[in-house]
Amino acid sequence: MSRYAEPMLRLIEELKKLPGVGTKSAQRYAFHILRASDEDAAALAEAVRGVKASLRLCSICNSVTDIDPCAYCASPVRNKRLVCVVEEATNVASVERTQSYQGVYHVLHGTLSPLHGVGPDQLRAQSLIGRVERGEIDEVILATSPTLEGEATADWLATALRRFSVKITRIATGVPAGSDIEYADEVTMARAIEGRREM
Repeated sequence: MSRYAEPMLRLIEELKKLPGVGTKSAQRYAFHILRASDEDAAALAEAVRGVKASLRLCSICNSVTDIDPCAYCASPVRNKRLVCVVEEATNVASVERTQSYQGVYHVLHGTLSPLHGVGPDQLRAQSLIGRVERGEIDEVILATSPTLEGEATADWLATALRRFSVKITRIATGVPAGSDIEYADEVTMARAIEGRREM
């Protein structure tokens, strides 16, 4: 059995922490980095450091940004009274690719998942509820994935918001049931937004 040098083992172990990266992929990535020029390896390390040092969550919508508020919340042309609620910051890009949505966003950073210890207190929903309560929002579009967790999260949030005077809609089933919203193509996502329904 081959044994790698300690720095290589450490790099492989760190790479294995990335989603979807197993031992074999981590080894390939580690050897690619080893074969890369010093400049390329330094650029990769600096890019990782830069992401951790420069990016933060928007104080309004919780999206990942390098400015606060984010470009969507600060935009003078976006409808701030229309809010699309998504699970993760990566879902914002899926909605934006449709080029048909002109509102703003709210990122929950997860879904309800009792098996994984994620309850309402672990989601970033309180600031959204506060904005609705203050009358700052006319419509909330619940754009969580059509998975068991995504549906449970949408139902919980709709129940929490119903006591206020706000229109609550859910994206239509243009996104296949059981799939993740991050992988929806532009046409499917556009149909889902256009065919949303009130909850």
